[in-house]
This record gives sequence, structure tokens and C-alpha cells, in this order.
Amino acid sequence: MSSLLPDLSPWRSSRDFRLLFFQGAVTFFTSFMAMIALPLQIKHLTDSPLAVGAMGAVELVPLLVFGLYGGALADAIDRRRMIMLSEAGLGVLALILLVNSLLPNPLLWPLYVVAAGVSALAGLQRPALDSMMARIVPHEQMTAAAALNALRYQIGAIAGPALAGLVVAYAGYPAAYGITLAGFIVSVILCTRLAPAPPSPDAERPSLRGIAEGARYAWSRPVLLGTYAVDLAAMFFAFPNTIFPFLADELDAVWALGLMYSAGAVGSLVLGMTSGWTSRVRRHGLFVVCGAAVWGAAIAATGWLTDIRVVLVCLAVAGAGDMLSGLGRATIWNQTIPEELRGRLAGIEVLSYSVGPQLGQVRAGTVAGWTGTRSAFWSGGLMCVAAVAALTVALPKLVTYDAYTDEDALRRRAEKDQAAKEMEPLPTPAS
Repeated sequence: MSSLLPDLSPWRSSRDFRLLFFQGAVTFFTSFMAMIALPLQIKHLTDSPLAVGAMGAVELVPLLVFGLYGGALADAIDRRRMIMLSEAGLGVLALILLVNSLLPNPLLWPLYVVAAGVSALAGLQRPALDSMMARIVPHEQMTAAAALNALRYQIGAIAGPALAGLVVAYAGYPAAYGITLAGFIVSVILCTRLAPAPPSPDAERPSLRGIAEGARYAWSRPVLLGTYAVDLAAMFFAFPNTIFPFLADELDAVWALGLMYSAGAVGSLVLGMTSGWTSRVRRHGLFVVCGAAVWGAAIAATGWLTDIRVVLVCLAVAGAGDMLSGLGRATIWNQTIPEELRGRLAGIEVLSYSVGPQLGQVRAGTVAGWTGTRSAFWSGGLMCVAAVAALTVALPKLVTYDAYTDEDALRRRAEKDQAAKEMEPLPTPAS
């Protein structure tokens, strides 16, 4: 039984991992206050679904632009400083929301400005956060670290919105924004305790040429290319969250709409709580393709079934498959990417897992409008499985990836071992 429990070795071996774990937990829970309050306040001020939906358009472009630039920046400056300044910037945006909510007549335009600013800062920060993991966690503990981070995320995804909804409903927008601001203050304090993470001595200044260099490296590595392509395909074809309300209507189960949105997180949480076995797996490419195939098959089944209880189970299975695929991707990225390119490749990763869901929601809504809600689910799920199968054939090195034989993984392991030896204190001369 103990072999199923989460592997806590990264927690025990790395002080910086513990600090980032707590920092992420604090900001994740408190940020949900603003994530729930912001669209609700726009709805309250405008009573317009279009005005609320415009938040997505406002957020997408800054995320794309600053995600790529943030990746280049993470390779050129101290990553700890980058994370800390981003958290401080997010705190300033939370303060703007708080001040605006306290006005007798809160303004609408600052809400959109803050939404764009949050997206830009998240794009800048995420590559630095992602690329820090490979530096602070031992090579053989990458999967365990990814599982613990995902577990933290899933717990927050389940409990955070519920808590945020209560605060907004009973204490109002100022309380929600005030809690968010307090969370970022705590986060900045925790970040100051992280060890410095300076760039490599020969790091270049951020530039389009540097971003292109990272893209060329990813294109030249079939394993990395496969992780991006599989995730994009899975999210584009089988991310139907935007049409959950319509499926709930067809199943005569409007009461279960909230459960439909949280079922995937529950499935991921169950896998995370039983993820100890994943630390002993070497073929992480199989995680990527099998997890994505399970995701697609479960989404397809959701479109065929009529019993809401079974539908919820399918959505939970889909969430577990998505998490399994995510564990494989994160492990491969951290085990194979050179230190001097980690930030730029993390910027590409931000695009791979943010663009897919955005386009997937457009696809799901369009297909549902043309052929019906059910067909949007099952057709997307089947196309996801077909796309994963095709990519498996086109990029066989992804499936055969082995952490103990892959040349890039072996090279990164040797580099980390050498760096660890250089950090060891010199022996004290005998007196």
C-alpha cells in the first residue's frame, strides 16, 4: 500500500522545493479569490455574457507574447529574482482591484487592464518557475516532484473555487481582493528565502534570435516535439469545458454542472494521491501518449452516455489521464533540456498547454452549434485518440523514451552529478 502513496523524496531532499511548494499553495488558493471575483464583478457591472467572455480575448495575447519573452528572460537573469518580481507585480494588480472595489462606483476598464496584466506576468513568471524544478530537484526525483506539484494544484482546483465563492458571496469583492493581496505578500516573503538561481556565465541577452534558437532545439528533438504535439492535439480536439452547461441541460442534470467542472480535478487528485509507483517508471513517453489516449477515450464516452453518474466518472477518468500525460511531459522536459535553454523551452511549453485549451473551446462550441452537443464530445474524443495514434507512429522516439538510455537524459544526469560534486566541500586537512 505504501508504494501507492505519493513519493515525498523531493520534499525531503530540497529546501527550495519545499519553499516553492508552500509559495505556490499560498498564491494558488488566494488567487482563486480574484479569479472568481473578477468575472463576477464584470457581470455585476455589465450584466453582459459578452463582456465577461471578452476577458479571454484580453488575456490570450499577453500570455502568448510574454510567455515566449519570459522564457528567454529566464535564461538570462536570476530566476529567483524573476519569480519574486512577478509575484510583487501581481500583488500590485491585486491592490488595484482592491482600491477599485472600494470606490462608490467601481470602474469597468481597470478590470480588463488587470486581467491583461495578470496574464502578462503569468507568462513572464511561468518559464522561470518551471525551469527552476530541474535545478533544485535531483534528476531521479523529477517525476515525484511533478506529481507533488500536480497534487497541490488539484487540491487547490477543488477547494479553491468553493472557498472563493463563499468569500465573494458573504464578504464581497473587497474581501476577496484583500485576501489575494495578502497571499502575494506572503509569497514574496517566501521567495526571498530561495537560493539564488543565476543564469549560466555565457548566457545571452533576451532576443528574437535566442527564442528562435530554443525553437530550433525543440524541433530537432523528436521526443520534445512529441510532448508538445500530443498535448496540443489532446486539448484542441477534446477540451469541451465551454459546452458543459449544454450537456447538463441535455442530461436534465443542471444540478450537476459544478460537479462536471470539478470531476476532472477529482480524477487527477486520485491519481496524485496514488502516484508513488510513477517514480519507478523509466518510459515516461508512454505516460504522455497513454494518458492523452485515455483522456480522449473518456471524453468520447461522455458524449455517448446518458447516465449523469457515469458521465461524471468518465470526466474523472479523463482528468486522471490528463494528469498522467502531464507527469510524463514534465519529467521528460526536466530530464532532457539543457540548463542554458530551460527558460526558452519553458516558454514554448507555456504556449503548448495554454493555446490548446483556448482553441479547443472554440472547436467544441463550433461543432456543438453545427451538429449538437453530444457529437462535439464524442467526435472530439475520437479525433484526439486518432491524433495521438498518428503522432505515435510519426514520432516513435517519444514512445521508446527511456530515462536510463536516452542520450539527452544521460547527458543532463551527468551534468547534474558533476555540478553536485563541485558543490561538495573540500576535505579538511588532517591536523
